[in-house]
Amino acid sequence: MSTTQHLHSGPAAGIDVMVVGEALVDIVVSPRGTVAHPGGSPANVAYGLGRLGVDTALLTSIGDDHYAAAIEDHLRSAGVRLLPGSRRQGTTATATAVLASDGSARYNFDIQWDLPRTAPATLPKVLHTGSIATFLAPGAAAVRGLLEQSHQRCLVTYDPNIRPALLGSYGEAKTIFEELLPFTDVVKLSDEDAHWLYPRRPLEEISRHILDLGAGLVAITRGVDGSMLTTRDAHVPVPPVTAAVADTIGAGDSYMSALIYGLLMRGTDGMAPSVLEALGRMASKAAAITVGRPGAQPPTLDELQSDVPEQQPAHQ
Repeated sequence: MSTTQHLHSGPAAGIDVMVVGEALVDIVVSPRGTVAHPGGSPANVAYGLGRLGVDTALLTSIGDDHYAAAIEDHLRSAGVRLLPGSRRQGTTATATAVLASDGSARYNFDIQWDLPRTAPATLPKVLHTGSIATFLAPGAAAVRGLLEQSHQRCLVTYDPNIRPALLGSYGEAKTIFEELLPFTDVVKLSDEDAHWLYPRRPLEEISRHILDLGAGLVAITRGVDGSMLTTRDAHVPVPPVTAAVADTIGAGDSYMSALIYGLLMRGTDGMAPSVLEALGRMASKAAAITVGRPGAQPPTLDELQSDVPEQQPAHQ
Protein backbone atom coordinates (compact mmCIF):
# COMPACT_ATOMS: atom_id res chain seq x y z
CA MET A 1 0.00 0.00 0.00
CA SER A 2 0.95 3.63 -0.13
CA THR A 3 3.01 5.58 2.33
CA THR A 4 1.37 8.29 4.41
CA GLN A 5 -0.79 10.61 2.32
CA HIS A 6 -2.28 13.75 3.84
CA LEU A 7 -5.84 14.94 3.36
CA HIS A 8 -4.95 18.12 5.21
CA SER A 9 -2.78 19.01 8.16
CA GLY A 10 -4.11 18.48 11.65
CA PRO A 11 -3.40 17.33 15.19
CA ALA A 12 -2.75 13.73 14.14
CA ALA A 13 -0.28 14.63 11.39
CA GLY A 14 2.68 12.32 11.09
CA ILE A 15 1.33 9.31 13.02
CA ASP A 16 2.30 5.84 11.88
CA VAL A 17 -0.86 4.05 13.03
CA MET A 18 -4.36 5.33 13.70
CA VAL A 19 -6.55 2.91 15.62
CA VAL A 20 -10.32 3.38 15.50
CA GLY A 21 -12.55 1.57 17.96
CA GLU A 22 -13.80 1.12 21.48
CA ALA A 23 -11.91 1.83 24.68
CA LEU A 24 -13.49 0.55 27.86
CA VAL A 25 -12.71 -0.69 31.35
CA ASP A 26 -12.22 -4.41 31.91
CA ILE A 27 -13.54 -5.56 35.27
CA VAL A 28 -11.89 -8.92 35.93
CA VAL A 29 -13.49 -11.32 38.37
CA SER A 30 -11.25 -14.25 39.33
CA PRO A 31 -10.51 -16.50 42.29
CA ARG A 32 -7.95 -13.86 43.30
CA GLY A 33 -10.60 -11.13 43.57
CA THR A 34 -11.94 -8.32 41.37
CA VAL A 35 -9.80 -5.71 39.63
CA ALA A 36 -10.54 -3.04 37.00
CA HIS A 37 -8.16 -1.87 34.30
CA PRO A 38 -8.38 -0.16 30.88
CA GLY A 39 -9.20 -2.41 27.93
CA GLY A 40 -11.19 -2.83 24.75
CA SER A 41 -9.62 -4.62 21.80
CA PRO A 42 -8.79 -1.55 19.65
CA ALA A 43 -7.47 0.36 22.68
CA ASN A 44 -5.37 -2.69 23.60
CA VAL A 45 -3.94 -2.77 20.08
CA ALA A 46 -3.10 0.93 20.27
CA TYR A 47 -1.48 0.47 23.68
CA GLY A 48 0.50 -2.52 22.40
CA LEU A 49 1.76 -0.50 19.45
CA GLY A 50 2.77 2.33 21.74
CA ARG A 51 4.71 -0.14 23.90
CA LEU A 52 6.55 -1.24 20.75
CA GLY A 53 7.60 2.34 20.06
CA VAL A 54 5.16 2.98 17.20
CA ASP A 55 3.75 6.51 16.89
CA THR A 56 0.09 5.72 17.49
CA ALA A 57 -3.18 7.62 17.96
CA LEU A 58 -6.62 6.32 18.98
CA LEU A 59 -10.01 7.58 17.81
CA THR A 60 -12.58 6.25 20.25
CA SER A 61 -15.61 7.21 22.37
CA ILE A 62 -15.16 7.52 26.14
CA GLY A 63 -17.16 9.45 28.71
CA ASP A 64 -16.24 12.09 31.23
CA ASP A 65 -16.03 9.88 34.32
CA HIS A 66 -13.12 8.49 36.34
CA TYR A 67 -12.94 5.44 34.06
CA ALA A 68 -12.30 7.71 31.08
CA ALA A 69 -9.49 9.45 32.93
CA ALA A 70 -7.94 6.07 33.76
CA ILE A 71 -8.09 5.03 30.09
CA GLU A 72 -6.49 8.26 28.92
CA ASP A 73 -3.70 7.97 31.52
CA HIS A 74 -3.12 4.36 30.52
CA LEU A 75 -2.81 5.20 26.82
CA ARG A 76 -0.60 8.20 27.54
CA SER A 77 1.77 5.97 29.53
CA ALA A 78 2.56 4.14 26.27
CA GLY A 79 2.79 7.34 24.24
CA VAL A 80 -0.61 6.86 22.55
CA ARG A 81 -2.52 10.03 21.67
CA LEU A 82 -6.28 10.32 22.02
CA LEU A 83 -7.66 12.02 18.92
CA PRO A 84 -10.14 14.93 19.04
CA GLY A 85 -13.75 13.76 19.14
CA SER A 86 -12.95 10.82 21.42
CA ARG A 87 -14.47 12.37 24.57
CA ARG A 88 -18.21 12.76 25.19
CA GLN A 89 -20.54 13.33 28.11
CA GLY A 90 -21.71 10.29 30.05
CA THR A 91 -20.30 7.05 31.35
CA THR A 92 -17.49 4.97 29.89
CA ALA A 93 -18.17 1.44 28.65
CA THR A 94 -17.25 -1.59 30.76
CA ALA A 95 -16.61 -5.26 30.06
CA THR A 96 -16.74 -7.73 32.91
CA ALA A 97 -14.52 -10.78 32.40
CA VAL A 98 -15.13 -13.79 34.63
CA LEU A 99 -12.04 -16.00 34.62
CA ALA A 100 -12.20 -19.78 34.82
CA SER A 101 -9.53 -21.83 36.58
CA ASP A 102 -7.68 -22.37 33.26
CA GLY A 103 -7.39 -18.62 32.67
CA SER A 104 -10.01 -18.43 29.91
CA ALA A 105 -12.47 -15.53 30.07
CA ARG A 106 -16.27 -15.14 29.75
CA TYR A 107 -17.39 -11.55 28.99
CA ASN A 108 -20.39 -9.37 29.81
CA PHE A 109 -20.56 -5.90 28.25
CA ASP A 110 -22.13 -2.56 29.14
CA ILE A 111 -21.32 -0.48 26.08
CA GLN A 112 -22.69 2.17 23.79
CA TRP A 113 -20.75 3.03 20.64
CA ASP A 114 -21.00 6.21 18.67
CA LEU A 115 -18.50 8.20 16.66
CA PRO A 116 -18.73 11.49 14.76
CA ARG A 117 -18.77 11.02 10.98
CA THR A 118 -15.76 13.13 10.11
CA ALA A 119 -12.87 12.71 7.72
CA PRO A 120 -9.49 12.15 9.40
CA ALA A 121 -7.23 15.17 9.66
CA THR A 122 -4.50 13.07 8.07
CA LEU A 123 -4.05 9.50 6.97
CA PRO A 124 -1.44 7.38 8.73
CA LYS A 125 0.67 4.60 7.26
CA VAL A 126 -1.70 2.07 8.85
CA LEU A 127 -5.35 2.42 9.85
CA HIS A 128 -6.52 -0.33 12.21
CA THR A 129 -10.04 -1.08 13.39
CA GLY A 130 -12.08 -3.98 14.66
CA SER A 131 -14.13 -5.59 17.35
CA ILE A 132 -17.38 -4.12 18.65
CA ALA A 133 -16.76 -0.81 16.89
CA THR A 134 -17.32 -2.34 13.46
CA PHE A 135 -20.61 -4.04 14.38
CA LEU A 136 -22.46 -1.92 16.95
CA ALA A 137 -24.75 0.88 15.71
CA PRO A 138 -24.66 3.79 15.39
CA GLY A 139 -20.86 4.07 15.48
CA ALA A 140 -20.26 1.17 13.10
CA ALA A 141 -21.56 3.24 10.18
CA ALA A 142 -18.98 5.95 10.90
CA VAL A 143 -16.20 3.33 11.03
CA ARG A 144 -17.28 1.91 7.70
CA GLY A 145 -17.34 5.39 6.19
CA LEU A 146 -13.81 6.00 7.42
CA LEU A 147 -12.58 2.77 5.83
CA GLU A 148 -14.29 3.64 2.55
CA GLN A 149 -12.47 7.01 2.52
CA SER A 150 -9.09 5.61 3.52
CA HIS A 151 -8.53 2.12 2.12
CA GLN A 152 -6.85 3.17 -1.12
CA ARG A 153 -4.60 5.67 0.63
CA CYS A 154 -3.13 3.66 3.51
CA LEU A 155 -2.80 0.09 4.74
CA VAL A 156 -6.01 -1.01 6.52
CA THR A 157 -5.92 -3.79 9.11
CA TYR A 158 -9.01 -5.37 10.66
CA ASP A 159 -9.64 -7.76 13.56
CA PRO A 160 -13.36 -8.60 13.95
CA ASN A 161 -12.74 -10.01 17.45
CA ILE A 162 -16.19 -11.59 17.49
CA ARG A 163 -18.33 -11.02 20.61
CA PRO A 164 -21.57 -12.92 19.84
CA ALA A 165 -23.54 -11.41 22.74
CA LEU A 166 -23.24 -7.96 21.14
CA LEU A 167 -23.73 -8.78 17.47
CA GLY A 168 -27.44 -9.34 17.03
CA SER A 169 -28.27 -12.01 14.46
CA TYR A 170 -25.62 -14.23 12.92
CA GLY A 171 -26.68 -13.26 9.42
CA GLU A 172 -26.44 -9.54 10.13
CA ALA A 173 -23.00 -9.88 11.74
CA LYS A 174 -21.63 -11.98 8.89
CA THR A 175 -22.95 -9.47 6.35
CA ILE A 176 -21.33 -6.55 8.18
CA PHE A 177 -18.02 -8.44 8.34
CA GLU A 178 -18.04 -9.37 4.66
CA GLU A 179 -19.09 -5.92 3.50
CA LEU A 180 -16.04 -4.41 5.22
CA LEU A 181 -13.55 -6.76 3.56
CA PRO A 182 -13.26 -4.84 0.25
CA PHE A 183 -11.94 -1.89 2.28
CA THR A 184 -9.25 -3.92 4.12
CA ASP A 185 -5.75 -5.13 3.34
CA VAL A 186 -4.99 -7.34 6.34
CA VAL A 187 -7.56 -9.33 8.33
CA LYS A 188 -6.63 -11.09 11.56
CA LEU A 189 -9.05 -13.36 13.38
CA SER A 190 -8.91 -16.24 15.84
CA ASP A 191 -9.94 -19.75 14.90
CA GLU A 192 -12.98 -19.25 17.15
CA ASP A 193 -13.91 -16.11 15.20
CA ALA A 194 -13.43 -17.94 11.90
CA HIS A 195 -15.55 -20.93 12.90
CA TRP A 196 -18.29 -18.69 14.32
CA LEU A 197 -18.49 -16.86 10.99
CA TYR A 198 -18.08 -19.98 8.84
CA PRO A 199 -19.07 -23.10 10.80
CA ARG A 200 -17.58 -26.45 9.77
CA ARG A 201 -15.37 -24.94 7.06
CA PRO A 202 -11.60 -25.61 7.15
CA LEU A 203 -9.50 -22.64 8.21
CA GLU A 204 -7.53 -22.53 4.98
CA GLU A 205 -10.78 -22.46 3.00
CA ILE A 206 -12.05 -19.63 5.22
CA SER A 207 -8.83 -17.70 4.57
CA ARG A 208 -9.26 -18.10 0.81
CA HIS A 209 -12.86 -16.93 1.04
CA ILE A 210 -11.84 -13.77 2.92
CA LEU A 211 -9.14 -13.12 0.32
CA ASP A 212 -11.72 -13.53 -2.45
CA LEU A 213 -13.84 -10.84 -0.77
CA GLY A 214 -11.05 -8.28 -0.86
CA ALA A 215 -8.37 -8.77 1.79
CA GLY A 216 -4.73 -9.18 0.78
CA LEU A 217 -3.48 -11.07 3.85
CA VAL A 218 -5.40 -13.22 6.33
CA ALA A 219 -3.86 -14.21 9.66
CA ILE A 220 -5.72 -16.80 11.74
CA THR A 221 -4.53 -17.56 15.26
CA ARG A 222 -5.04 -21.12 16.53
CA GLY A 223 -4.10 -21.06 20.21
CA VAL A 224 -1.82 -23.97 21.07
CA ASP A 225 -1.51 -24.81 17.36
CA GLY A 226 0.12 -21.50 16.42
CA SER A 227 -1.18 -19.39 13.56
CA MET A 228 -1.45 -19.35 9.78
CA LEU A 229 -0.86 -16.49 7.36
CA THR A 230 -2.36 -16.68 3.88
CA THR A 231 -2.14 -14.51 0.78
CA ARG A 232 -3.27 -15.24 -2.75
CA ASP A 233 0.22 -16.60 -3.47
CA ALA A 234 1.28 -18.28 -0.23
CA HIS A 235 0.02 -20.20 2.80
CA VAL A 236 2.39 -20.26 5.78
CA PRO A 237 1.67 -22.20 8.99
CA VAL A 238 3.54 -20.71 11.96
CA PRO A 239 4.29 -22.81 15.08
CA PRO A 240 3.28 -21.47 18.49
CA VAL A 241 5.65 -19.75 20.87
CA THR A 242 5.24 -21.32 24.29
CA ALA A 243 4.89 -19.67 27.69
CA ALA A 244 3.29 -20.21 31.09
CA VAL A 245 -0.33 -19.00 31.03
CA ALA A 246 -1.60 -16.53 33.63
CA ASP A 247 -4.68 -15.65 31.54
CA THR A 248 -5.50 -15.06 27.88
CA ILE A 249 -6.82 -11.48 28.19
CA GLY A 250 -5.38 -9.29 25.45
CA ALA A 251 -3.31 -12.03 23.81
CA GLY A 252 -4.98 -11.65 20.44
CA ASP A 253 -4.63 -7.88 20.65
CA SER A 254 -0.90 -8.24 21.36
CA TYR A 255 -0.64 -10.52 18.33
CA MET A 256 -2.35 -7.82 16.26
CA SER A 257 -0.08 -5.04 17.57
CA ALA A 258 3.05 -7.02 16.78
CA LEU A 259 1.70 -7.96 13.35
CA ILE A 260 1.13 -4.29 12.53
CA TYR A 261 4.58 -3.44 13.86
CA GLY A 262 6.05 -6.12 11.61
CA LEU A 263 4.15 -4.81 8.60
CA LEU A 264 5.58 -1.34 9.24
CA MET A 265 9.11 -2.73 9.56
CA ARG A 266 9.11 -5.30 6.75
CA GLY A 267 10.86 -3.09 4.22
CA THR A 268 10.63 -3.82 0.51
CA ASP A 269 10.23 -7.61 0.62
CA GLY A 270 6.45 -7.48 0.27
CA MET A 271 4.59 -10.62 1.35
CA ALA A 272 7.08 -13.35 0.43
CA PRO A 273 6.65 -16.59 2.44
CA SER A 274 9.76 -15.78 4.49
CA VAL A 275 8.25 -12.40 5.39
CA LEU A 276 4.94 -14.02 6.38
CA GLU A 277 6.75 -16.51 8.61
CA ALA A 278 8.74 -13.76 10.32
CA LEU A 279 5.56 -11.71 10.85
CA GLY A 280 3.74 -14.69 12.34
CA ARG A 281 6.60 -15.69 14.64
CA MET A 282 6.98 -12.19 16.04
CA ALA A 283 3.23 -11.79 16.57
CA SER A 284 3.02 -15.20 18.27
CA LYS A 285 5.89 -14.22 20.55
CA ALA A 286 4.05 -11.06 21.60
CA ALA A 287 0.96 -13.13 22.44
CA ALA A 288 3.05 -15.61 24.42
CA ILE A 289 4.58 -12.84 26.52
CA THR A 290 1.12 -11.38 27.20
CA VAL A 291 -0.47 -14.63 28.40
CA GLY A 292 2.38 -15.03 30.87
CA ARG A 293 1.08 -12.17 33.04
CA PRO A 294 -2.38 -11.13 34.25
CA GLY A 295 -4.51 -8.78 32.16
CA ALA A 296 -3.75 -7.12 28.84
CA GLN A 297 -0.07 -6.32 29.38
CA PRO A 298 1.64 -6.46 25.96
CA PRO A 299 5.41 -6.55 25.60
CA THR A 300 7.77 -3.67 25.11
CA LEU A 301 10.06 -3.77 22.10
CA ASP A 302 12.94 -4.89 24.34
CA GLU A 303 10.83 -7.76 25.66
CA LEU A 304 9.74 -8.74 22.17
CA GLN A 305 13.38 -8.92 21.10
CA SER A 306 14.39 -11.02 24.13
CA ASP A 307 14.09 -14.77 24.59
CA VAL A 308 10.83 -16.31 25.83
CA PRO A 309 11.21 -19.40 28.09
CA GLU A 310 9.43 -22.43 26.67
CA GLN A 311 6.90 -23.85 29.08
CA GLN A 312 3.18 -24.26 28.37
CA PRO A 313 1.66 -23.57 24.93
CA ALA A 314 0.49 -19.99 24.49
CA HIS A 315 -3.03 -18.96 23.48
CA GLN A 316 -3.60 -16.26 20.84
